[in-house]
Amino acid sequence: MKISRLLAAFLLGSLSLAHAAAVKDREGAVRGDKARMESDARWLYNDVDRGFAEAQRTGKPLLVVLRCIPCLSCVGLDAAVLTEPALAPLLDQFVCVRLINANAIDLARFQFDYDLSFSTLFFNADGTLYGRYGSWVHQADPDAKETIGYRKALEGALALHRGYPANRAALAGKQGEPVPFRTPVEIPELAKKYGRELNWGGNVVQSCVHCHQVGEAFRGWYREKGEPVPPARIYPLPAAETIGLSLAADHTATVTAIAPGSIAARAGFRAGDAFASFEGQPLISVADFSWVLHRAPEAGALAAVVRRGEKEIPLTLDLPAGWRTKSDISRRVGTWSMRAMAHGGMNLVDLDDAARKERRLPATSLALLVKGLGNFGKHGTAKKAGFQKDDVIVAFAGEQTRLTEGELIGRVLAKTKIGETVEATVLRGNERVALTLPMQ
Repeated sequence: MKISRLLAAFLLGSLSLAHAAAVKDREGAVRGDKARMESDARWLYNDVDRGFAEAQRTGKPLLVVLRCIPCLSCVGLDAAVLTEPALAPLLDQFVCVRLINANAIDLARFQFDYDLSFSTLFFNADGTLYGRYGSWVHQADPDAKETIGYRKALEGALALHRGYPANRAALAGKQGEPVPFRTPVEIPELAKKYGRELNWGGNVVQSCVHCHQVGEAFRGWYREKGEPVPPARIYPLPAAETIGLSLAADHTATVTAIAPGSIAARAGFRAGDAFASFEGQPLISVADFSWVLHRAPEAGALAAVVRRGEKEIPLTLDLPAGWRTKSDISRRVGTWSMRAMAHGGMNLVDLDDAARKERRLPATSLALLVKGLGNFGKHGTAKKAGFQKDDVIVAFAGEQTRLTEGELIGRVLAKTKIGETVEATVLRGNERVALTLPMQ
C-alpha cells in the first residue's frame, strides 16, 4: 500500500522515544512559557473557565490547545500555531486558551488522544464540542511545522459554529462519553501524587499531570479493581490504518490509499474519496475520524458518506469482532505502562515471515522476539523472572497463535488479574525454556 512520505516517517519513527524525549531544562521551559504567554494578547493562559466565560461574552467559539511544554514532540507545530501569520486571521475568530497541564480538566468534556503532546479541542460557549485536532505526524517529528491540516480544522470549526445550534444533532456523537471521575486528580493513581493546581512556588514540573498519565491512570484503576481493561482504553483513538485506510495529512479526511483485502477495501472506498460525514458526524480533522472509531462497537457497522467527484456516495464499514486489536499501539507512550501490566516490562516484536522461516517457526504461531527488557520496578519483573533479550516467546498465558505485541497485551489484560501467575515458553537458541511471570 502506498502511503505519503510524512506518514511513512511516522510509521518508521520511534514515537515512544519521541514522546518521552524532553528539553534539558524542563522546569525552565515551563516557567519560560508562562512568562511569555500569560500576558499574550490572544492567548488566555491555563484558564479554561475564563475561556468559556469569554466565549459566552463574545459569541466566539472556544479553542483550547493542550500542550506538554517539556516534551520535544510537536515543538514545530506549537511554534507555528503561536507565530504563523497565515493562521492569525483564523485564530482571531476564536477565544484561544493555552493549557499546559491536565490536572483539573473536565474529563466529561476533554476526551481526546491522551498520548499526544499537542492537541486542540473546539467548543461552543455552552460546552458543545465541535471537534478535535491531533497529529501523529508532528508527534513523530519535532521539527515538522506544516499547518495545512490545522488550518482546515480551524476553518471546519468556524463553519460548524456558524451553523450552530441548527446542527446540534449532528454533533451529538462528538461529545464525550460518561466517565467515573470528574477530573484526573480524582483518579486514585493520580490523587496520591497531584493536586488541582500547579506548584509555581516549588517544583512545577513535578506537580503537573501530563495528558498521557490520564489514560494510564484509567487503565490502572480498572486493573486495581480486578476488572478487564476496556478495549477502547487499550487501543484508544485508532488510526485509519486500523481499518485499511490511509488519510492525507494535509486534508480534513481524504483517502490516499486502501489496503487490499481490508475492512475499507471491502466497503468500497477509493483513493481520492473525501469524507462528507462519518457515522453522521461532520469531520474537521483526522482526529475526528479516529474519534468515530474510538466510540465504534466491538463489532458492527459504521456509516460513511464520501464525496467522489461531483457525487456523494454512501458506504458501510462492517467491523468484525476483534477489529480494534489491529490498532498499532507499539509506539504509544501509554503502552509502556501496559507492558508492565501484561508481560513484565518487555518490548516485544512479532517476527516477520523471513525470520520465522530462518528459525523454522510456523507462519501462524506465536513468535514474539524480546527486543528489550526493563530494569526497574514493575518494568523489571520479566527480567527478574528469567526472560532474556533475544528470547522468542512461543507460548504465553495460553496464547500460541500468531499475535502482535498489542494483540497479546489486549488478551492478557482481558483475562488476568493482579497477583495471578501465567506460564510462558521461550526459544533461547535451540532450547525451549519454561518460565512463569506474575501479573501486575
